[in-house]
Amino acid sequence: MAFDIDLIKKVYSEYPDKINTARQLLGRPLTFSEKILYAHVFEPASAAYERGKDYVNFAPDRVAMQDATAQMALLQFMTCGRDNVAVPSSVHCDHLIQAEIGAEKDLAKANDVNKEVYDFLSSVSDKYGIGFWKPGAGIIHQVVLENYAFPGGMMIGTDSHTPNAGGLGMIAIGVGGADAVDVMAGLAWELKMPKLIGVKLTGKMSGWTSAKDVILKVAGILTVKGGTGAIVEYFGDGAESLSATGKGTICNMGAEIGATCSLFAYDDKMGAYLRGTDRPDVADLADGVKEHLRSDAEVYAEPEKYYDQVIEINLSELEPHVNGPFTPDLATPISKMQETLEKEGWPEDVEVALIGSCTNSSYEDISRSASIAEDAMAKGLKAKSEFTITPGSEMVRFTIERDGFLNTFDKMGGVVLANACGPCIGQWARHMDDPSRKNTIVTSFNRNFAKRNDGNSSTHAFVASPEIVTAFALSGKLGFNPMTDKLMNENGEEVMLDEPQGLELPTIGFAVEDAGYQAPAEDGSGVNVVVNPESNRLQLLTPFTPWEGTDLTGMKLLIKAFGKCTTDHISMAGPWLKFRGHLDNISNNMLIGAINAYNKETNTVKNQITGEYGEVPATARAYKAAGIGSVVVGDENYGEGSSREHAAMEPRHLGVRAVIVKSFARIHETNLKKQGMLGLTFADKADYDKVQEDDSIDIVGLTEFAPGKQLTVVLNHADGSKDEIKVNHTYNEQQIDWFKKGGALNVIREQFGS
Repeated sequence: MAFDIDLIKKVYSEYPDKINTARQLLGRPLTFSEKILYAHVFEPASAAYERGKDYVNFAPDRVAMQDATAQMALLQFMTCGRDNVAVPSSVHCDHLIQAEIGAEKDLAKANDVNKEVYDFLSSVSDKYGIGFWKPGAGIIHQVVLENYAFPGGMMIGTDSHTPNAGGLGMIAIGVGGADAVDVMAGLAWELKMPKLIGVKLTGKMSGWTSAKDVILKVAGILTVKGGTGAIVEYFGDGAESLSATGKGTICNMGAEIGATCSLFAYDDKMGAYLRGTDRPDVADLADGVKEHLRSDAEVYAEPEKYYDQVIEINLSELEPHVNGPFTPDLATPISKMQETLEKEGWPEDVEVALIGSCTNSSYEDISRSASIAEDAMAKGLKAKSEFTITPGSEMVRFTIERDGFLNTFDKMGGVVLANACGPCIGQWARHMDDPSRKNTIVTSFNRNFAKRNDGNSSTHAFVASPEIVTAFALSGKLGFNPMTDKLMNENGEEVMLDEPQGLELPTIGFAVEDAGYQAPAEDGSGVNVVVNPESNRLQLLTPFTPWEGTDLTGMKLLIKAFGKCTTDHISMAGPWLKFRGHLDNISNNMLIGAINAYNKETNTVKNQITGEYGEVPATARAYKAAGIGSVVVGDENYGEGSSREHAAMEPRHLGVRAVIVKSFARIHETNLKKQGMLGLTFADKADYDKVQEDDSIDIVGLTEFAPGKQLTVVLNHADGSKDEIKVNHTYNEQQIDWFKKGGALNVIREQFGS
């Protein structure tokens, strides 16, 4: 039986009336996204909301947190004065397990090294009524899909790939920890009403093409910021031909185009997955309201009338894609890969091929890759690249071991890693002769920013489907096209790989001995959560100070970031993950990956007090110690990538008062607001060029800070001249109150009297 069955029954029982009310409110047919959104407003709407403009308060059904972000989220929640979470919530220990040798040894090491953190998360979950998934249970998004996601629901999660649950028809949105605290505290969760992008899928995939290629194609069309502020809704006959986990893959990587989330309508494939994962009761309930778990017929008949943008992709014509390097939207059809890599000078030898992760670790993914491996070995082929396999959950791992797939990979020379994020997030102790050497890896993951997987800026990381990654492992060459190219076997014969074959679900069902779930204590009042004051891993939080009530003057430019500046650049993962529960310690990685526009170097900026160059965190600490605020300036789509709120909390902790950029990624802008910071955008993007290295900066107009009203930034240059420029913001009245009170958490504390 499913978790939260009573909650799901309640949601579905209210659906018809809520959707009819919304249809009358808007005076037209509804998209599936609109049905879910209007069914989850915190208080009944009195008028239609304008997409891309109106802020709306929502009441999500569930919160999910992974272990790296859960630490800070729960440290914040502990201060807000509640005895229990107000909505079903879960913690998943998947980020802190480093891939080095293999699953068993890596998991044992993680349990030892991270014992303090795991004990904290376990006890705080026990105390506040939160479900706890132990290390080794699996990756948060796969576990959510297998256990919690349900069609027509709404959830938030403290990880940017939370939208994976859209594969089961759920609006699932990645957020920062402070947003999670709001919902766990029983308060409304605020989101700007998303715009809607419709993707019509026609035809049907065959051969080497997979669901992964749909989102790789879409990323190439929309780019890393093309989905910002929008829900991407997939529909059409082609959509219904995809498995539920294939749909999940597409929704998962919607994060790479900046989308708020992605969504598929409920269909028979979803019903089969629910039944296959021991949730027939949810499938039966969904079948009972099936007409409400999809867009109205008029929407599908004339999508251009109801979506802000419509894209059409014929799956019958789609070919496999390889995206990268260094950005997930650089899309190359596999038929063009050889000529492209020669033109660009990318390293041709594939040194490591990695399959799995939260994006592609389903039974279907693994079975198709295993069929390629079986075929290759039968034809006398062996892997020419290192090859790793990361199962998404213990249920998937146990089942694919039972069905012989792990044995197949072992014979091929593959290494099975723990059921965790591992190399996908930089938790990879890669064995390499020279880390500075240009090299190529290919993964079935989702992101491929520089240093993302192995910490090496020289590594060219490409993203493809598990099938194509497996083929690359066998060929050892980036330009290999399994649809047309032959390989030489150990007998000197030329052979071609057969097309992959696989099953969406295991024929005899999933199996698992211990899924890794720990239910919370029925009464957590007696549970004691201890944080050692001498710990270097965990640190209780001190509230940030409120705004002083004046304009901000005399601040120093800390860094002017050049080009792409993701949350990986602002707050790196990898070895820094161990400090995610200790704000002061992890702040030592603040912006160390950002490129300084003035010297094109990382982690070296000018200290205007001493005139010397030093590390970014140290320079910020020097300004803070001197009582001087600082300002960060950035380029386009600043804060792209992960939902990690540490990228906002660290600057706040080290005295940064404002971040001024050409444009923001959605989650990061919200995180800055939640922490009581100013997230501002240049009214004229060319004003970015006016910022000089020795500038002192004033922000004027804060005593009249109001929605829609520009602020003025004064750049006081070292030669005595100055530039006054206008900056925009998207703060509403509530968010301005967060700024004035020193952060959203201070407002929550006021409400609960703590």
